[in-house]
Amino acid sequence: MYFVWIGAFLIALKLMQIGPFGELSWWWVTLPLILGVLWFEGLEKFFGMHRRQLDHNQWEAGRKKRVAEQFAVRPRK
Repeated sequence: MYFVWIGAFLIALKLMQIGPFGELSWWWVTLPLILGVLWFEGLEKFFGMHRRQLDHNQWEAGRKKRVAEQFAVRPRK
């Protein structure tokens, strides 16, 4: 995600012609965005990081279980 933020910041600096960024080549300015695309579309899947997120069905089942346990009727003493 950092690549995307850096790329957006460099594009803004390039378009506003601020400092030396106004004279940079567009290749250097868009390089962080290209690296971000490579990371999210390739390397993240290669390293299995996209599988770390819980499946929505598992999350929903866990939520229902916690709610049922929280609101279960308990006998009075």
